[in-house]
Amino acid sequence: MNPAEDFLKRKLQERQQSGTYRELKPENELVDFCSNDYLGFAQSAVLKQNIAHEVNNHPLSLNGAAGSRLLSGNIQYAEDLEKQIATYHHSEAGLLFNSGYDANLGLLSSLAQRGDTIILDELVHASIIDGARLSYANRYSFRHNDLESLEAKLKIAKGNCYVVIESVYSMDGDAPPLFEILTLTEKYNAALIVDEAHAVGLYPKGLVCELGLQERIFARVVTFGKALGGHGAIVLGSNNLRNYLVNFARSFIYTTAASFHQLAAIKMAYQLLENSGEAIINLKRNIRLFKQEVNTGENFTLLGSDGPIQCIVLKSNEMAREAARQLQMNNLDVRPILSPTVAQGTERIRICLHSFNTENDLTLLAVTLNKFILLHA
Repeated sequence: MNPAEDFLKRKLQERQQSGTYRELKPENELVDFCSNDYLGFAQSAVLKQNIAHEVNNHPLSLNGAAGSRLLSGNIQYAEDLEKQIATYHHSEAGLLFNSGYDANLGLLSSLAQRGDTIILDELVHASIIDGARLSYANRYSFRHNDLESLEAKLKIAKGNCYVVIESVYSMDGDAPPLFEILTLTEKYNAALIVDEAHAVGLYPKGLVCELGLQERIFARVVTFGKALGGHGAIVLGSNNLRNYLVNFARSFIYTTAASFHQLAAIKMAYQLLENSGEAIINLKRNIRLFKQEVNTGENFTLLGSDGPIQCIVLKSNEMAREAARQLQMNNLDVRPILSPTVAQGTERIRICLHSFNTENDLTLLAVTLNKFILLHA
């Protein structure tokens, strides 16, 4: 066997033996407690019709961008959309990226230079970690939402310092002490970057705007693949930041621009978001109902989250898999989150709640969970 193929085989066998092997699964007909479609936009017939209407209103638009934005792929529609989204989120400017991963990669890898410092909450997205790794900066992580740990890292930071957090964390579902973190970063002249990927939807404009802190934040990343039901992302900040990224962010410079259809989908999703008050009310109601009905007992932990991401820590891959299997057998699409995606000993089931989940769906979810928990107490 070719040495490279032998390496692949051995690494896959190691994953299988450790119980951490990943596989792709097709769509199913189970009740959705898995996706990030918090407001139901991805399945919205209204949004689908609005996108089609917008595309039909631009008959000269291309099927694909046919080049990067710095070559042949830029159009006025994209620049107007950036201004519209920036205005919506009370930001001076914004730059579109093809995905949230691209946005974090381009932002973090290009900003910090050799001799600078990047400080990350230990639970930030993998894309943030990868972006920081691609820079030449000194890198530190601080304990999740721990102000003392953050300040200890700020005290030893050198050069320009960038602190990166999320406004709603993807695997725990909780929010950071944003006021306190901002006060600390300002004390040490550090720039705060906030990833709002999971906050938009629960808060229409994100947690930063909800708290009125947008003028004090260096940069925000907003993605469109979760509550907005589409694909892509935008980095929000000053005009200087936008121009800097156009010149230095490799994941922006060296990739084909988004298609017109993708841009139209983003624009129409924002129009729908402006009239999504009832969906947000339903989402918050379902969050309250779930938290009232589920009972984790003494052996398991429901992590503290007021958002749509609700996690029950089951402490092993085997237990997380079994809990997910029981739920799926009851027509409920809940997935296990296994190590190494999360730290060993914090394996869990991750439940995503939505505006469209019915009371019967939530009751069945809670009853099935409570039975499983009682059985394994």
